[in-house]
Amino acid sequence: MLDSVGPIALGAITGSIPLTLASFSLGLALALLVALMRLSGNPILSGIARVYISIIRGTPMLVQLFVIFYGMPQLGVTLDPWPSAIIALSLNVGGYAAEIVRAAILSIPKGQWEAGAMIGMSRWQTLVRIVLPQAARVSVPPLSNTFISLVKDTSLTSVILVTELFRIAQRIASPTGEFLTIYLVAAAVYWVICVVLALGQDALERRLDRYAV
Repeated sequence: MLDSVGPIALGAITGSIPLTLASFSLGLALALLVALMRLSGNPILSGIARVYISIIRGTPMLVQLFVIFYGMPQLGVTLDPWPSAIIALSLNVGGYAAEIVRAAILSIPKGQWEAGAMIGMSRWQTLVRIVLPQAARVSVPPLSNTFISLVKDTSLTSVILVTELFRIAQRIASPTGEFLTIYLVAAAVYWVICVVLALGQDALERRLDRYAV
């Protein structure tokens, strides 16, 4: 058990955490775009966003990983495990986080939009300078939960040969047969990471609460 802690923790540092950061960053940018499309008065853009969100939320992430890594080569698109994992995880985050961002934007009082118009701002300037900063504070708790869930979801990428925390645990357990022990170590490492992130979430929420109106 003690011998496995180091390699598994290293797998988290070199695999799971970078994978989480890259996927969440791309997914969050995608979520903002999709949320704005959902709020758009253009029925085509809104419809595309609705379909995308429905597909992402209506299909398992494991299936999404398999479609991108094992299915896309049949269309002539072959990707390595890491890019496949980042694309699948980013698309998944984008689908779920889009509704969080949309709800956060809708939670901002309409008076904020009117105030921006009164001082000569365009609707886009009001969105960027007034609405989105307030919406960001509102969306921190649910987005933080999405981030923490993503850390655990990276374990699914082991099925497409990504070398991360859980795949290293599998490699250690296979020749020794100590599956229970090694997987408990892996679970403990995931738990420690999530506890640290939860503490960071609490600290960030307290900091942002100072600016609450």
